[in-house]
Amino acid sequence: MVSSSVPRSGVYYFSQGWQLIRLPGLRRYVFMPLLVNIILMGGAFWWLFSKLGNWIPAMMQHVPDWLQWLSYLLWPIAVISVLLVFGYLFSTITNWIAAPFSGLLAEQLEARLTGATPPDTGIFGVLKDVPRIMKREWQKLAWYLPRAVVLLVLYFIPGIGQTVAPILWFLFSAWMMAIQYCDYPFDNHKVPFKTMREALRARKVTNMQFGALTSLFTMIPILNLVILPVAICGATAMWVDCYRDKHALWK
Repeated sequence: MVSSSVPRSGVYYFSQGWQLIRLPGLRRYVFMPLLVNIILMGGAFWWLFSKLGNWIPAMMQHVPDWLQWLSYLLWPIAVISVLLVFGYLFSTITNWIAAPFSGLLAEQLEARLTGATPPDTGIFGVLKDVPRIMKREWQKLAWYLPRAVVLLVLYFIPGIGQTVAPILWFLFSAWMMAIQYCDYPFDNHKVPFKTMREALRARKVTNMQFGALTSLFTMIPILNLVILPVAICGATAMWVDCYRDKHALWK
């Protein structure tokens, strides 16, 4: 199977991810990221939904009196806010643990889509690259944390925290999801983190569409259990169509 050379929308690449995870011969590489995601995200969201009944009323206590008439709108916004923050934080933890296997999945799918031969395959190639992969995860975390802290502080400002902050967090999460998953094929080719971000900015609309859908599905129970390999496959298809010709290390 060879991917089209014509760039498409982020919606297209996200939908491609659902198809690509079912490719014969690729399923064994899907298994480990999928297993890690099911265990961590499944447990995390089970615990979260057991706590929502206490957290949401506590958040609503910070709503000023002049906004109380909007409570019927602020309740769902508060729920979505918790799901957004919680979903991204735990997807970050999951991505750290699954990073070596996620990189391998992206590598094998790229080879399948292009017919190229990757430089290393199998568990020994993964082990050799673990230090570089973990360094890359630290770079992403260092870029993410200062911006996330600023947005989280906004949640504690009455009025703003219940109205503007959820919108800003969703947009930020969408962009960070694009960075997180598109980075796997970029990192496989040792493209510097800064160069990768600049490349994604050149197609910001496409990547925001892809990241927004990924972020949305991360909040949905059951579907969020399989979103990790789906997003990796969709992002790899995007890499092949939009970035590989310019940045590929091996062809």
